[in-house]
Amino acid sequence: MNSFAATIFSLLFLLTTSNTSLQAQQIALTFDDAPMRSGYFSGSARTDTLLTALKNAGVEQVAFFVVTSRLNAAGTARIERYAQAGHIIANHSHRHQSMRRIGVPNYIDDIFIADSLLRGFAGYNPWYRYPFLDEGRTRSARDAIRAALTGNGYQNAYVTIDNYDWILDALFVEGHRTGRKIDFEQLKALYIEHLWNSVQFYDGLSREVLGRSVRHVLLLHENDLAALFIDDFVYFVRRQGWGIISPIDAYQDAIATIVPDVLLNNQGRVAAIAKAQGYTGPLSQQSEDRNYLEKKFNQLIFDQN
Repeated sequence: MNSFAATIFSLLFLLTTSNTSLQAQQIALTFDDAPMRSGYFSGSARTDTLLTALKNAGVEQVAFFVVTSRLNAAGTARIERYAQAGHIIANHSHRHQSMRRIGVPNYIDDIFIADSLLRGFAGYNPWYRYPFLDEGRTRSARDAIRAALTGNGYQNAYVTIDNYDWILDALFVEGHRTGRKIDFEQLKALYIEHLWNSVQFYDGLSREVLGRSVRHVLLLHENDLAALFIDDFVYFVRRQGWGIISPIDAYQDAIATIVPDVLLNNQGRVAAIAKAQGYTGPLSQQSEDRNYLEKKFNQLIFDQN
């Protein structure tokens, strides 16, 4: 490359990186395990509260990943309400089973049992979110399931930001069930802090490994904490300069076409890419830990006054 070409290349690189740095980071919201059973809210009340919170926060579209064995009359009505509100309905298997427990052929059958039950919903997209984010512990299992999905027109609905919101929700529901007095302001602060820790960590990993902030996909669950605090989390994220986008837009990112040849996929797509590239730093952050969250929860949430 001559000196003139080298200069032009350098200028283009600076312009590209500058434009990237000026672009607001973006994140899509996705909710697994719908429709979840009653806890603090009844199932129907949780759906009402969550839909209202999303609408009030100006979030036009999220994705709900459905476990179809839960589609009794009440569960079906709840998923229909999400669809009618303009949200995406997608596949999270029929029974939410571990492939190691039921075997690959039964696991694949389970995916398409769910598919047959979901195709009648408005807003249905042929996306598959692996239960436990487990894409297979052996290459043969991983590749057989990937081939079955691709052969049936399915897209892997990967996440880029993992977190343990389900542990916080379980602690909250158990505390409520046993009649303990809960400080809801502290609970909200802990929920937002934990999610934001994960957002910052995986976005930092994306920048380190890929040189940019990807269009992120946040893993959440259709649980009580989401219904209570998702609007507050959205307001917080926007105050940090981030934009909330549709999962459809998030899956237009270039990493959607990258299929890392690793068996570590349960930390999400960015971590899997990092692993495939030989990254040796941490692939999760400190609050993605049951003991850490239980300790923080018990310290902050129960009002001892």
